[in-house]
Amino acid sequence: MMDAKTTGIVAYLTWIGLLIAILLGDREGARFHINQALVIWLFSFLGLIPLIGWIWSIFCFVCAVIGFIGALNGEEREVPLLGRVQLLH
Repeated sequence: MMDAKTTGIVAYLTWIGLLIAILLGDREGARFHINQALVIWLFSFLGLIPLIGWIWSIFCFVCAVIGFIGALNGEEREVPLLGRVQLLH
């Protein structure tokens, strides 16, 4: 089992990382980062829309990087626009 910090970091890496974080990680300790990563990955599907979606994809990538850096530093900082969306309670 991974500790909360490692779980948060892994959640931002890829969809597979998010699944690993949910299944094998410290879900309670890293709930904030797992939720943010899930929101970012779900909203990144809007990137499939031509032109506007491509810009949105870049935005989602930047959000993932911001979240990843926050997880590395052990901070719970919301990403822009998407950070307030709560899918996990």
